[in-house]
Amino acid sequence: MANNIEVKDLLEAGVHFGHMTRKWDPNMAPYIYMERNGIHIINLYKTAAKIEEANEALKKIAASGRKVLFVATKKQAKDIVAEKAAACNMPYITERWPGGMLTNFVTIRKAVKKMASIDRMKKDGTFLTLSKKERLQVDRLRAKLEKNLGSISDMSRLPAALFVVDVKAEHIAIKEAQKLNIPVFAMVDTNSDPRPIDFVIPSNDDASKSIDKILSHVSTAIIEGLSERKAEKDEQDAPKEEAAPKKEAAETKE
Repeated sequence: MANNIEVKDLLEAGVHFGHMTRKWDPNMAPYIYMERNGIHIINLYKTAAKIEEANEALKKIAASGRKVLFVATKKQAKDIVAEKAAACNMPYITERWPGGMLTNFVTIRKAVKKMASIDRMKKDGTFLTLSKKERLQVDRLRAKLEKNLGSISDMSRLPAALFVVDVKAEHIAIKEAQKLNIPVFAMVDTNSDPRPIDFVIPSNDDASKSIDKILSHVSTAIIEGLSERKAEKDEQDAPKEEAAPKKEAAETKE
């Protein structure tokens, strides 16, 4: 994989800084290197290995044509996640997690369709036939739906995996994924329980530099998976294109 994980880069991004020792979750013990000035320090060699493990799995998911849903509603992660997920053409939730987003996906899809129907009304002129008050109400509804669900409007089926920043903040999303056996990839800090997570990336989930660094590696792996998928499709289409001129040549001989 071209996206090599350098421990030095992780160190410079502050990925190793955990929480205060009194706030730790004992289940994170295998990933903790030491304690310094009352703060737990994460073992970055283990972080690098876990990123590579997660990247291989994410790359396969992307190559198979399925989606990874990114989830991060905390302030310092929102913009980074939106940017990185959009760059690899994956859906994301950065506003409040809509309850039942996964377990009641049919209802969520209805809300997304409602958004599409409002857009159609605006295109075909139906919107202009409404009263001023009704137009205002429809616009407000459209803005609310866009804010909460705009980034998942192209997600026509359940995602193949979840990528979460801060497992404590996104515990509802993780529980829904578990109910449906959807694997969860996550940045897990020293104050969180890693046990419900399928692919743990032990890391500082509070600093924007750390979040950016991890997400850069992850999104690159997904992009690689998408490139592999495209290359395979192009290869499959190539013989068909080559066959056509041969057929024409045969007809000319006759």
